Amino acid sequence: MKLKLDLHDIYNRGAEIDRALQAIIDEAVAKKAPLVEIIPGKGSGALKKRVLRFLDRKEIKAIYHRVEKDSDNFGRIFVHFRWK
Repeated sequence: MKLKLDLHDIYNRGAEIDRALQAIIDEAVAKKAPLVEIIPGKGSGALKKRVLRFLDRKEIKAIYHRVEKDSDNFGRIFVHFRWK
């Protein structure tokens, strides 16, 4: 199962972006999803940086296993989880 979050619609609304990111991480934990795909889009790269800063927070970083930036598509980030 892969969860997907597309941020194109809320790219310019900071608080909504953080809420959406937190919600998708919480959903991944609840469903024990192995993978979350976050699509910040290509653009200037500012939204992607914001997403990476969110994922780099200490309390968020403790939840997931690793982050992978898609080498084929600059506008995509994969968050991998490892469940026991």
